[in-house]
Amino acid sequence: MSTPRQALNGHQPPRPLPTLPPGGQRRRLPLSGRHRPVALAREYTRTALTDWAWPEPDDVQLLVAELIANATLHGGGPLDLLLHADEHRLRIEVNDASVFLPAPREPHQPAHPGGHGLIVVARTCDRWGATPQPWGKTVWAEIDTPTPPR
Repeated sequence: MSTPRQALNGHQPPRPLPTLPPGGQRRRLPLSGRHRPVALAREYTRTALTDWAWPEPDDVQLLVAELIANATLHGGGPLDLLLHADEHRLRIEVNDASVFLPAPREPHQPAHPGGHGLIVVARTCDRWGATPQPWGKTVWAEIDTPTPPR
């Protein structure tokens, strides 16, 4: 399920480094039964990324929106969102109660409606996957922390 990261617009300008507390930081947003989980998750993510001075926040918010939307449409609704940023990566986890693991629609048909969410996920992160849990699953995505220029 991992795919090399590709900028959606076809190029990648240099990214500034995020400002993280020593050892990184975790933030969790409970979403079970909440109204408008995609909007809540996007705003929560925006606040965290602003606090961390994370580069390319729009790409991360898009990634979070896709993961939450997929949990809403295919997983019975998201249980929570976890953002974990450290010196190596930003890890995004969305938990839901469905035991069915996500898989990209193959073959991908760009001209047809639907089936594009996991393609967007794969193109906006460095790695992604899903982990079965006793209560459902965790769908996760990781974005490597930019390294300082040499």
